[in-house]
Amino acid sequence: MTLSRNNRVKTVIVMIILALAALSSGVKAAEIREYEGKSLDPFDRKYDNSIKGPQYVNKNTYRLEVTGLVQKPLKLTYDEVLALPHVKKVFTVHCVEGWDETLLYEGVYLRDILKGAGPKSGVKTVIFYAADGYSSSIPYDYAKKVDSMIGAKINGLVLDAKRGFPFQVVNDGKLGYKWVKWLTKIELSDKDYRGFWERRGYSNDADVK
Repeated sequence: MTLSRNNRVKTVIVMIILALAALSSGVKAAEIREYEGKSLDPFDRKYDNSIKGPQYVNKNTYRLEVTGLVQKPLKLTYDEVLALPHVKKVFTVHCVEGWDETLLYEGVYLRDILKGAGPKSGVKTVIFYAADGYSSSIPYDYAKKVDSMIGAKINGLVLDAKRGFPFQVVNDGKLGYKWVKWLTKIELSDKDYRGFWERRGYSNDADVK
């Protein structure tokens, strides 16, 4: 009787261990397709209009650099970024190619990242750099006006290599080429800046009409 009871205890312990292992193995969460009455477009998409294709960023060695006109340059780990106050909001991104998609973004506010660095006076432009060499920018005053975000999830799912892991910039009201994926660096500058597509003739304003 004692042996049987011990076997049952061992069985329960094994089941708990297996359950915990399943939870920590990266099992994909259920995608959110509706939020606060708004229908959401799917996380997965077939097309890719990035300049070099999906980028595969190592989470363990990743650092988000915050530099330029700041009092304290930063190099933040993935977890340090996500430790900042959390924000969750639906946005519609409009592409210059004519399509749009409505998605639920989760992440942190740009202002909370910049607060830790301490922007100096005279900042005019926020420049975003990506792992594939891509870059773009927006006016600093605009970033503050719309409360730009640094997104880590879409529709409840962590960004993957195609969607821009570890972070995608969310610049509401700007066309999609201002929504930089695979974000690696944020620079504050007192000068205008023209990014990858802007140097090739795209509007630096990129306002959604």
